[in-house]
Amino acid sequence: MMRPKTEFRQTDIGMLPRDWDIVSLGNACTKIGSGITPRGGEKVYQDSGVALVRSQNVLNNSFSKQGLEHIDEPTAKEMENVSIEKNDVLLNITGDSVARCCTIPEEIRPARVNQHVCIIRTNIQKLNPLYLQYYLTSPRMQIHMVSLAQSGGTRNALTKSMIEKFVIPRPKLEEQAAMSRILSGLDAKMVLNMQMNKNLEGIAEAIFKRWFIDFEFPNKEDKPYKSSGGEMIGSELGNIPQGWYVDKMSSIMNIHCGGTPRTDIPEYWNGDIKWFTVKDTPKEGDIFVIDTERKITKEGVENSAARILQCGTTVITSRGTVGKLALVGVPMAINQTCYGISGIDGYNYYFIYYLLRSNIGLIKRQTHGTVFDTITRHTFDTIKLIVPTKEVAMAFNQLISALIEKILYNRFESQKITELRDEILPKLVSGQIKVNFEDLI
Repeated sequence: MMRPKTEFRQTDIGMLPRDWDIVSLGNACTKIGSGITPRGGEKVYQDSGVALVRSQNVLNNSFSKQGLEHIDEPTAKEMENVSIEKNDVLLNITGDSVARCCTIPEEIRPARVNQHVCIIRTNIQKLNPLYLQYYLTSPRMQIHMVSLAQSGGTRNALTKSMIEKFVIPRPKLEEQAAMSRILSGLDAKMVLNMQMNKNLEGIAEAIFKRWFIDFEFPNKEDKPYKSSGGEMIGSELGNIPQGWYVDKMSSIMNIHCGGTPRTDIPEYWNGDIKWFTVKDTPKEGDIFVIDTERKITKEGVENSAARILQCGTTVITSRGTVGKLALVGVPMAINQTCYGISGIDGYNYYFIYYLLRSNIGLIKRQTHGTVFDTITRHTFDTIKLIVPTKEVAMAFNQLISALIEKILYNRFESQKITELRDEILPKLVSGQIKVNFEDLI
């Protein structure tokens, strides 16, 4: 049976299906309001208690627990008027993260928000909150909100009156819910991939600790070395397995510097070679970097200090924000605030990544600089560590390669899902793709 063709009409926000109306947020919400700073500011932050959501936790269509702070019950009681309720939409209203929007996972509640985040609580008889979240993260609304935020003073800011005037297309509630299910299904798969990656990465890290810190790598009989009576010898760093030795960190590493092509030569930029900076450091759990904000050309590489790093190379940020780590998932260049680290003669790939990760605190303590903390080549010469035999390092790589490659596969899959969601989202919320919501109920 043929479905009737969708008819469109012109509205203040573009062409929309004739059976959709439009509504302002001021008329479709029961609450629009920003949070507050807890009395005492950062001094009242603690490791547990009631969650305090800040702008860094609010990403587009996802909530980040990284950096999530907590406050005690008395402080939370004072902030009761900025409590987050079920289905509330959160919108960043100040700073560089302005316009980012999400809802929070149920397990985060009870929670409060600080002054940089706005709570938008819809009248659910008029507007599906998840549909609103996706509409606010559509390209048109993101551009509109950022433009509004930049029109005021010296700092990006969205005001309550601005938000109340946002005009939203409103299909039937059933259709809003159907769109939300389609888009949230894609987001759920990405969340699942991220959680799987965290678990896989945790397993790999635990194996590294057992082998190279606890010295319980498999012996020739496939039994834990140390607890099975493996011979230990003395060293300046304590007892270590027979055949292992102490040396400077740089002795088993190739250290590759980065570079930046001249920015005043257009031919060096917007090419197809990914160019890593600290901004491209992957989120927690996503140890691989597979895309970068900026790209350079072959000419840019050839006429600068930038060099292409191969897959499996570890990148470490060396200036300013030091000690951030990532594994290169596709060939890419890096800028001069990073080093690319690869191993020498069997000490390679994932072993090097986890070796650096397990020593990152020590590396950061060895930084120096009058203006910025800096990791230099000399930093890697000053740090001594326990070096295993090549055979054990290679066996570790072989054992965990399947885990790490699954993490990389999930990263690529999530990237494709993100591209799909970003392609269909604006078409869904503008009616260009008409959802047959009866089939989805």
